Amino acid sequence: MDHIQGRSKEDICAHWGDDYDRYLGAIVPPIFQNSLFTRKTVNHGYTYTRVSNPTTEIAEKKIAALEEAEEARCFSSGMAAITAALMSVMEKDCHIVCPLNVYAPTKIFLETYMARFGVETTFVSGESASEFEAAIRPNTRAIYLETPLSNVFTLQDLRAIAAIARARGIVTIADNTWATPLFQNPIACGIDLVVHSATKYMGGHSDIIAGVIVGSKERMERITHEERGLFGATMDPHQAWLLIRGLRTLPLRMERHQESGMRIAAFLEEHPLVERVLYPGLPSHPQHELGKTQMSGCSGLLSFVPRGTKAQVAGFIKSLTLFEEGPSWGGFESLINSPGLSLDEETSRRTGVPQRLVRISVGLEHPESLLADLDRSLEAMKRL
Repeated sequence: MDHIQGRSKEDICAHWGDDYDRYLGAIVPPIFQNSLFTRKTVNHGYTYTRVSNPTTEIAEKKIAALEEAEEARCFSSGMAAITAALMSVMEKDCHIVCPLNVYAPTKIFLETYMARFGVETTFVSGESASEFEAAIRPNTRAIYLETPLSNVFTLQDLRAIAAIARARGIVTIADNTWATPLFQNPIACGIDLVVHSATKYMGGHSDIIAGVIVGSKERMERITHEERGLFGATMDPHQAWLLIRGLRTLPLRMERHQESGMRIAAFLEEHPLVERVLYPGLPSHPQHELGKTQMSGCSGLLSFVPRGTKAQVAGFIKSLTLFEEGPSWGGFESLINSPGLSLDEETSRRTGVPQRLVRISVGLEHPESLLADLDRSLEAMKRL
Protein backbone atom coordinates (compact mmCIF):
# COMPACT_ATOMS: atom_id res chain seq x y z
CA MET A 1 0.00 0.00 0.00
CA ASP A 2 3.05 2.32 0.02
CA HIS A 3 2.16 3.68 -3.42
CA ILE A 4 -1.14 4.99 -2.00
CA GLN A 5 0.31 6.68 1.07
CA GLY A 6 0.03 10.44 0.94
CA ARG A 7 -2.99 10.43 -1.37
CA SER A 8 -6.18 11.88 0.02
CA LYS A 9 -9.39 9.89 -0.09
CA GLU A 10 -10.79 12.57 -2.37
CA ASP A 11 -7.96 11.91 -4.83
CA ILE A 12 -8.49 8.15 -4.60
CA CYS A 13 -12.20 8.54 -5.37
CA ALA A 14 -11.52 10.85 -8.30
CA HIS A 15 -8.59 9.15 -10.05
CA TRP A 16 -7.23 5.99 -8.42
CA GLY A 17 -7.20 2.96 -10.75
CA ASP A 18 -8.54 4.85 -13.77
CA ASP A 19 -5.32 4.25 -15.76
CA TYR A 20 -5.96 6.93 -18.39
CA ASP A 21 -3.08 5.86 -20.67
CA ARG A 22 -4.50 2.35 -20.89
CA TYR A 23 -7.87 3.69 -22.12
CA LEU A 24 -6.71 6.27 -24.72
CA GLY A 25 -6.86 9.13 -22.24
CA ALA A 26 -10.59 8.71 -21.59
CA ILE A 27 -11.34 10.67 -18.42
CA VAL A 28 -14.24 8.24 -17.82
CA PRO A 29 -12.96 4.71 -18.49
CA PRO A 30 -15.08 2.55 -20.81
CA ILE A 31 -17.54 -0.16 -19.85
CA PHE A 32 -16.28 -3.60 -20.84
CA GLN A 33 -19.80 -4.94 -21.30
CA ASN A 34 -18.70 -8.36 -22.49
CA SER A 35 -18.68 -11.85 -21.05
CA LEU A 36 -15.61 -13.28 -22.80
CA PHE A 37 -12.03 -12.12 -23.44
CA THR A 38 -10.13 -13.92 -26.20
CA ARG A 39 -6.33 -14.16 -26.12
CA LYS A 40 -4.95 -15.70 -29.29
CA THR A 41 -2.26 -13.06 -29.69
CA VAL A 42 -2.02 -11.34 -26.27
CA ASN A 43 -2.32 -12.95 -22.85
CA HIS A 44 -3.80 -9.94 -21.04
CA GLY A 45 -4.95 -11.91 -17.99
CA TYR A 46 -8.71 -11.80 -18.62
CA THR A 47 -10.88 -14.72 -19.63
CA TYR A 48 -14.44 -14.37 -18.34
CA THR A 49 -16.29 -11.56 -16.58
CA ARG A 50 -17.53 -13.92 -13.87
CA VAL A 51 -13.89 -14.06 -12.72
CA SER A 52 -12.57 -10.59 -13.61
CA ASN A 53 -13.34 -7.56 -15.77
CA PRO A 54 -11.35 -4.33 -16.36
CA THR A 55 -14.28 -2.04 -15.48
CA THR A 56 -15.03 -3.91 -12.26
CA GLU A 57 -11.35 -3.84 -11.33
CA ILE A 58 -11.33 -0.03 -11.35
CA ALA A 59 -14.06 0.02 -8.70
CA GLU A 60 -12.22 -2.66 -6.73
CA LYS A 61 -8.95 -0.70 -6.78
CA LYS A 62 -10.63 2.46 -5.54
CA ILE A 63 -12.47 0.72 -2.71
CA ALA A 64 -9.41 -1.27 -1.58
CA ALA A 65 -7.39 1.96 -1.42
CA LEU A 66 -10.15 3.75 0.50
CA GLU A 67 -10.35 0.88 3.02
CA GLU A 68 -6.55 0.71 3.37
CA ALA A 69 -6.72 -2.95 2.33
CA GLU A 70 -4.67 -4.96 -0.13
CA GLU A 71 -7.53 -5.91 -2.45
CA ALA A 72 -11.29 -5.77 -2.93
CA ARG A 73 -13.84 -7.85 -4.82
CA CYS A 74 -17.19 -6.56 -6.08
CA PHE A 75 -20.39 -8.60 -5.90
CA SER A 76 -23.87 -8.34 -7.37
CA SER A 77 -25.41 -7.28 -4.03
CA GLY A 78 -24.54 -6.49 -0.45
CA MET A 79 -25.96 -9.83 0.69
CA ALA A 80 -23.87 -11.63 -1.94
CA ALA A 81 -20.77 -10.04 -0.41
CA ILE A 82 -21.86 -10.74 3.18
CA THR A 83 -22.70 -14.41 2.56
CA ALA A 84 -19.52 -14.94 0.52
CA ALA A 85 -17.37 -13.46 3.29
CA LEU A 86 -19.03 -15.66 5.90
CA MET A 87 -18.88 -18.82 3.81
CA SER A 88 -15.21 -18.22 3.03
CA VAL A 89 -14.36 -18.83 6.71
CA MET A 90 -17.10 -21.22 7.85
CA GLU A 91 -16.98 -25.00 7.82
CA LYS A 92 -19.40 -27.76 8.77
CA ASP A 93 -20.39 -27.78 12.47
CA CYS A 94 -18.51 -24.58 13.27
CA HIS A 95 -19.59 -21.69 15.49
CA ILE A 96 -19.95 -17.95 14.94
CA VAL A 97 -20.47 -15.00 17.30
CA CYS A 98 -22.61 -12.13 16.04
CA PRO A 99 -24.52 -9.12 17.45
CA LEU A 100 -28.25 -9.68 17.91
CA ASN A 101 -29.39 -6.56 16.06
CA VAL A 102 -27.31 -7.18 12.96
CA TYR A 103 -28.91 -6.52 9.54
CA ALA A 104 -31.95 -8.81 9.44
CA PRO A 105 -31.07 -10.83 6.27
CA THR A 106 -27.59 -11.52 7.70
CA LYS A 107 -29.19 -12.82 10.90
CA ILE A 108 -31.64 -14.99 8.94
CA PHE A 109 -28.78 -16.42 6.84
CA LEU A 110 -26.88 -17.46 9.95
CA GLU A 111 -29.89 -18.61 11.97
CA THR A 112 -31.67 -20.66 9.31
CA TYR A 113 -29.67 -21.30 6.15
CA MET A 114 -26.29 -22.10 7.73
CA ALA A 115 -27.98 -24.12 10.49
CA ARG A 116 -28.62 -26.74 7.77
CA PHE A 117 -24.89 -27.44 7.82
CA GLY A 118 -24.55 -27.60 11.58
CA VAL A 119 -23.30 -24.03 11.92
CA GLU A 120 -24.32 -22.50 15.25
CA THR A 121 -24.47 -18.79 16.00
CA THR A 122 -24.34 -17.13 19.40
CA PHE A 123 -25.95 -13.70 19.38
CA VAL A 124 -24.74 -11.07 21.85
CA SER A 125 -25.73 -7.44 22.35
CA GLY A 126 -22.32 -6.40 21.04
CA GLU A 127 -21.89 -3.49 23.42
CA SER A 128 -18.76 -4.91 25.11
CA ALA A 129 -15.80 -6.91 23.86
CA SER A 130 -16.12 -9.19 26.89
CA GLU A 131 -19.44 -10.50 25.57
CA PHE A 132 -17.73 -11.74 22.42
CA GLU A 133 -14.88 -13.26 24.41
CA ALA A 134 -17.28 -15.09 26.73
CA ALA A 135 -19.21 -16.51 23.76
CA ILE A 136 -16.17 -18.06 22.06
CA ARG A 137 -16.09 -21.87 21.83
CA PRO A 138 -13.36 -24.27 20.68
CA ASN A 139 -15.05 -24.48 17.25
CA THR A 140 -15.60 -20.72 16.81
CA ARG A 141 -14.37 -19.75 13.34
CA ALA A 142 -15.63 -16.20 12.94
CA ILE A 143 -16.83 -13.11 14.76
CA TYR A 144 -19.16 -11.04 12.63
CA LEU A 145 -19.56 -7.33 13.39
CA GLU A 146 -21.69 -4.44 12.16
CA THR A 147 -20.81 -1.14 13.72
CA PRO A 148 -23.02 0.70 14.29
CA LEU A 149 -25.82 -1.86 14.39
CA SER A 150 -28.95 -1.61 12.27
CA ASN A 151 -31.76 0.50 13.77
CA VAL A 152 -30.33 0.75 17.31
CA PHE A 153 -26.92 2.23 16.36
CA THR A 154 -24.85 0.64 19.11
CA LEU A 155 -21.13 0.26 18.40
CA GLN A 156 -18.65 -2.57 18.78
CA ASP A 157 -15.07 -1.98 19.89
CA LEU A 158 -13.22 -3.04 16.74
CA ARG A 159 -9.69 -3.01 18.13
CA ALA A 160 -10.52 -4.92 21.30
CA ILE A 161 -12.57 -7.58 19.50
CA ALA A 162 -9.97 -7.96 16.75
CA ALA A 163 -7.25 -8.55 19.37
CA ILE A 164 -9.37 -11.17 21.17
CA ALA A 165 -10.10 -12.98 17.91
CA ARG A 166 -6.58 -12.86 16.51
CA ALA A 167 -5.11 -14.35 19.69
CA ARG A 168 -7.37 -17.38 19.15
CA GLY A 169 -7.05 -17.72 15.38
CA ILE A 170 -10.63 -16.52 14.78
CA VAL A 171 -11.46 -14.51 11.65
CA THR A 172 -13.22 -11.17 12.10
CA ILE A 173 -15.64 -9.72 9.54
CA ALA A 174 -17.12 -6.21 9.82
CA ASP A 175 -19.94 -4.55 7.89
CA ASN A 176 -18.78 -0.97 7.31
CA THR A 177 -21.69 0.23 5.15
CA TRP A 178 -22.95 2.91 7.57
CA ALA A 179 -19.68 4.76 8.11
CA THR A 180 -18.19 4.13 4.64
CA PRO A 181 -14.40 3.93 4.18
CA LEU A 182 -14.28 7.72 4.50
CA PHE A 183 -15.26 7.65 8.19
CA GLN A 184 -14.09 4.22 9.39
CA ASN A 185 -11.41 1.71 8.36
CA PRO A 186 -11.85 -1.59 10.23
CA ILE A 187 -8.79 -3.15 8.53
CA ALA A 188 -6.63 -0.54 10.28
CA CYS A 189 -8.23 -1.65 13.56
CA GLY A 190 -7.15 -5.27 13.00
CA ILE A 191 -10.31 -6.66 11.32
CA ASP A 192 -9.65 -9.35 8.69
CA LEU A 193 -12.49 -8.81 6.21
CA VAL A 194 -14.74 -5.81 5.60
CA VAL A 195 -18.03 -5.94 3.70
CA HIS A 196 -20.20 -3.21 2.23
CA SER A 197 -23.59 -2.87 0.68
CA ALA A 198 -22.37 -0.56 -2.08
CA THR A 199 -26.04 -0.07 -2.94
CA LYS A 200 -26.04 2.54 -0.18
CA TYR A 201 -23.59 5.45 0.12
CA MET A 202 -20.95 4.18 -2.30
CA GLY A 203 -23.43 4.05 -5.16
CA GLY A 204 -25.34 6.97 -3.72
CA HIS A 205 -27.95 7.39 -6.46
CA SER A 206 -30.44 4.59 -5.64
CA ASP A 207 -29.89 3.01 -9.05
CA ILE A 208 -27.65 -0.01 -8.38
CA ILE A 209 -27.58 -3.12 -6.18
CA ALA A 210 -23.96 -3.90 -5.29
CA GLY A 211 -21.67 -5.39 -2.66
CA VAL A 212 -17.95 -5.42 -1.84
CA ILE A 213 -15.51 -7.45 0.26
CA VAL A 214 -12.05 -6.08 1.12
CA GLY A 215 -9.14 -7.83 2.79
CA SER A 216 -5.76 -9.40 2.18
CA LYS A 217 -4.59 -10.42 -1.28
CA GLU A 218 -4.53 -14.07 -0.20
CA ARG A 219 -8.13 -14.05 1.02
CA MET A 220 -9.39 -12.09 -1.98
CA GLU A 221 -7.78 -14.42 -4.49
CA ARG A 222 -9.37 -17.42 -2.80
CA ILE A 223 -12.80 -15.75 -2.69
CA THR A 224 -12.48 -14.83 -6.39
CA HIS A 225 -12.28 -18.47 -7.45
CA GLU A 226 -14.43 -20.02 -4.74
CA GLU A 227 -17.28 -18.02 -3.19
CA ARG A 228 -17.58 -15.51 -6.04
CA GLY A 229 -16.51 -17.66 -8.96
CA LEU A 230 -18.42 -20.80 -8.01
CA PHE A 231 -21.61 -19.10 -6.85
CA GLY A 232 -21.48 -16.58 -9.70
CA ALA A 233 -22.58 -13.48 -7.77
CA THR A 234 -20.21 -11.25 -9.75
CA MET A 235 -20.90 -7.57 -10.31
CA ASP A 236 -22.06 -6.65 -13.80
CA PRO A 237 -19.65 -4.27 -15.66
CA HIS A 238 -22.33 -1.60 -16.13
CA GLN A 239 -23.16 -1.84 -12.44
CA ALA A 240 -19.43 -1.37 -11.71
CA TRP A 241 -19.30 1.69 -14.00
CA LEU A 242 -22.19 3.25 -12.09
CA LEU A 243 -20.45 2.42 -8.81
CA ILE A 244 -17.30 4.18 -10.04
CA ARG A 245 -19.43 7.22 -10.88
CA GLY A 246 -20.87 7.17 -7.35
CA LEU A 247 -17.43 6.88 -5.76
CA ARG A 248 -16.24 10.03 -7.52
CA THR A 249 -18.69 12.17 -5.53
CA LEU A 250 -18.65 10.12 -2.32
CA PRO A 251 -16.54 12.60 -0.28
CA LEU A 252 -18.80 15.53 -1.15
CA ARG A 253 -21.98 13.55 -0.54
CA MET A 254 -20.80 12.15 2.80
CA GLU A 255 -19.87 15.63 3.98
CA ARG A 256 -23.44 16.75 3.28
CA HIS A 257 -25.03 13.58 4.74
CA GLN A 258 -23.01 14.06 7.94
CA GLU A 259 -23.72 17.78 8.26
CA SER A 260 -27.45 17.36 7.71
CA GLY A 261 -27.60 14.19 9.82
CA MET A 262 -26.00 15.95 12.79
CA ARG A 263 -28.33 18.95 12.48
CA ILE A 264 -31.42 16.78 12.34
CA ALA A 265 -30.27 14.51 15.19
CA ALA A 266 -29.63 17.53 17.41
CA PHE A 267 -32.99 19.07 16.45
CA LEU A 268 -34.87 15.86 17.23
CA GLU A 269 -33.06 15.42 20.54
CA GLU A 270 -34.36 18.82 21.70
CA HIS A 271 -37.88 18.37 20.29
CA PRO A 272 -40.57 18.00 22.98
CA LEU A 273 -42.37 15.35 20.91
CA VAL A 274 -39.31 13.10 20.65
CA GLU A 275 -38.51 10.68 23.46
CA ARG A 276 -35.10 9.44 22.34
CA VAL A 277 -32.60 9.77 19.47
CA LEU A 278 -30.17 6.98 18.51
CA TYR A 279 -27.16 8.43 16.68
CA PRO A 280 -23.46 7.90 17.52
CA GLY A 281 -22.62 11.46 16.50
CA LEU A 282 -24.50 12.92 19.44
CA PRO A 283 -22.49 13.47 22.66
CA SER A 284 -25.43 11.92 24.52
CA HIS A 285 -24.91 8.57 22.78
CA PRO A 286 -23.53 6.17 25.45
CA GLN A 287 -20.70 5.07 23.14
CA HIS A 288 -19.90 8.47 21.67
CA GLU A 289 -16.32 8.39 23.02
CA LEU A 290 -15.73 4.90 21.61
CA GLY A 291 -16.99 6.14 18.26
CA LYS A 292 -14.42 8.93 18.25
CA THR A 293 -11.60 6.39 18.68
CA GLN A 294 -12.55 4.35 15.58
CA MET A 295 -14.60 6.69 13.40
CA SER A 296 -13.68 10.07 11.94
CA GLY A 297 -17.26 11.01 11.14
CA CYS A 298 -20.89 9.90 10.98
CA SER A 299 -23.30 9.31 8.13
CA GLY A 300 -26.90 10.43 7.74
CA LEU A 301 -28.76 7.34 9.00
CA LEU A 302 -30.34 7.54 12.47
CA SER A 303 -33.33 6.44 14.51
CA PHE A 304 -35.63 8.15 17.00
CA VAL A 305 -38.69 7.40 19.11
CA PRO A 306 -41.55 9.89 18.86
CA ARG A 307 -43.78 10.52 21.90
CA GLY A 308 -47.11 9.08 20.91
CA THR A 309 -49.10 5.93 20.25
CA LYS A 310 -48.28 3.54 17.43
CA ALA A 311 -51.20 4.96 15.49
CA GLN A 312 -49.90 8.50 15.96
CA VAL A 313 -46.40 7.48 14.85
CA ALA A 314 -47.85 5.81 11.74
CA GLY A 315 -49.78 9.02 11.01
CA PHE A 316 -46.62 11.09 11.49
CA ILE A 317 -44.85 9.02 8.84
CA LYS A 318 -47.69 9.38 6.36
CA SER A 319 -47.88 13.15 6.83
CA LEU A 320 -44.26 13.79 5.81
CA THR A 321 -43.84 15.36 2.38
CA LEU A 322 -40.06 15.29 1.68
CA PHE A 323 -39.25 12.00 3.42
CA GLU A 324 -40.42 9.11 1.23
CA GLU A 325 -41.32 5.85 2.99
CA GLY A 326 -39.03 2.95 2.12
CA PRO A 327 -36.62 0.41 3.65
CA SER A 328 -33.30 1.31 2.00
CA TRP A 329 -30.95 4.22 2.68
CA GLY A 330 -27.76 5.97 1.58
CA GLY A 331 -29.15 7.52 -1.60
CA PHE A 332 -29.71 11.14 -2.58
CA GLU A 333 -33.30 11.03 -1.30
CA SER A 334 -34.46 11.24 2.31
CA LEU A 335 -36.31 8.14 3.51
CA ILE A 336 -38.20 7.00 6.58
CA ASN A 337 -39.33 3.56 7.73
CA SER A 338 -40.76 2.13 10.92
CA PRO A 339 -38.95 -1.01 12.18
CA GLY A 340 -40.43 -0.58 15.65
CA LEU A 341 -44.12 -0.40 14.75
CA SER A 342 -44.40 -4.10 13.88
CA LEU A 343 -42.75 -5.33 17.09
CA ASP A 344 -44.65 -6.87 19.97
CA GLU A 345 -43.64 -6.11 23.56
CA GLU A 346 -41.63 -9.31 24.07
CA THR A 347 -39.60 -8.87 20.87
CA SER A 348 -38.97 -5.24 21.72
CA ARG A 349 -37.70 -6.22 25.17
CA ARG A 350 -35.49 -9.02 23.82
CA THR A 351 -33.89 -7.00 21.04
CA GLY A 352 -33.83 -3.58 22.65
CA VAL A 353 -35.60 -2.04 19.66
CA PRO A 354 -38.31 0.36 20.94
CA GLN A 355 -41.83 -0.36 19.65
CA ARG A 356 -42.31 3.14 18.25
CA LEU A 357 -38.85 3.43 16.73
CA VAL A 358 -38.59 5.05 13.29
CA ARG A 359 -35.46 5.28 11.16
CA ILE A 360 -34.59 8.09 8.78
CA SER A 361 -31.98 8.33 6.05
CA VAL A 362 -31.08 11.98 5.63
CA GLY A 363 -30.60 12.71 1.94
CA LEU A 364 -29.20 15.63 -0.02
CA GLU A 365 -32.19 17.94 0.13
CA HIS A 366 -31.75 21.31 1.84
CA PRO A 367 -31.50 20.60 5.59
CA GLU A 368 -33.85 23.46 6.47
CA SER A 369 -36.53 21.90 4.30
CA LEU A 370 -36.07 18.53 6.01
CA LEU A 371 -36.20 20.09 9.47
CA ALA A 372 -39.40 21.93 8.59
CA ASP A 373 -40.97 18.74 7.26
CA LEU A 374 -40.16 16.82 10.45
CA ASP A 375 -41.30 19.62 12.74
CA ARG A 376 -44.60 20.12 10.92
CA SER A 377 -45.39 16.38 10.93
CA LEU A 378 -44.44 15.95 14.60
CA GLU A 379 -46.73 18.82 15.56
CA ALA A 380 -49.51 17.33 13.42
CA MET A 381 -49.07 14.02 15.25
CA LYS A 382 -50.57 15.56 18.40
CA ARG A 383 -53.88 16.03 16.59
CA LEU A 384 -54.15 12.40 15.40
